[in-house]
Amino acid sequence: MPGRLGRTVGMAALMTVFLAAACTSSPRPPGAEPTRSPSPPSSPSPSPSGGCGQYPTPACTGVPKGTKLTKLKLNMDGETLRITKRGTKLDAVHVPGNLLITANDVEITNSRIDGQIMGIYDDKRYSFTVTDSTVGSPNRCDTAPGILDANFTATRVHIRGHGDGFSVSGDNVTITDSYVLLCSNPGDHSDGIQTVGASKNLTFHHNTVDQRKAPSHTAPVFLVDATEGVVVTDNLLIGGTYTLQVRTAPGAIARNNAVVNESWDFGPASIDCGNTTWEDNKLVTIDDNYNITAVVGPLECPT
Repeated sequence: MPGRLGRTVGMAALMTVFLAAACTSSPRPPGAEPTRSPSPPSSPSPSPSGGCGQYPTPACTGVPKGTKLTKLKLNMDGETLRITKRGTKLDAVHVPGNLLITANDVEITNSRIDGQIMGIYDDKRYSFTVTDSTVGSPNRCDTAPGILDANFTATRVHIRGHGDGFSVSGDNVTITDSYVLLCSNPGDHSDGIQTVGASKNLTFHHNTVDQRKAPSHTAPVFLVDATEGVVVTDNLLIGGTYTLQVRTAPGAIARNNAVVNESWDFGPASIDCGNTTWEDNKLVTIDDNYNITAVVGPLECPT
């Protein structure tokens, strides 16, 4: 039985990598040359109070400072901790590998997961919440997404060491107040958040996505499937081919997002303007702590 389960998880991980690499960016305009992205700080400085400024940073996301973590043993082929009991609560734990959720209503708080959080197994999706937790290793870059796949809520999460931050291929996903610092391996198509196939009810609100350390990239926000009920609001977005890409089902909302000026390769946005409510988005400059230093001007919906 352990061998069969291990092979199944291995296949799931392989599919995750495949899906992450399958996304493609908008085509380069004829004759266009990429602009030079400003370099990110090597390690953003925490604010003196330990809280956030205008947007999420490492200082106010992830495992709270001073939390004592209990290291858990992996129970699946030495790579993964599998949760099978409904309503399991994981608080102040360190998972030294992947976290596989195969039961509903799992809660993760104040914890560190060195690999992925996966809520899909044998084509079934399971619900979970993750709050005030850190996902990914600081010492490697994993092409696979940090968190997937559906029916989850992520709040004040810090994702690091992953080529993709969030991958969504099912319904009912809410991501707020989180910080994603992306990386990439050669041949990756890094995204802060991406959809894989049509789904419903996706909210991405007040997050910071920094893609400047991921040279093999697509976009901080890459939502190009026929997803219904997409809301992208109040985010700080940096890097990518086209930084903010929303081409979904009619009714999408993109409002009050800040795109760091000239951090992109080809343009600040690629939008289906006819199907998207586009309001109050802007181009900005920032300091090393992700605070806005100037508003360059409004970001009009590109046509």
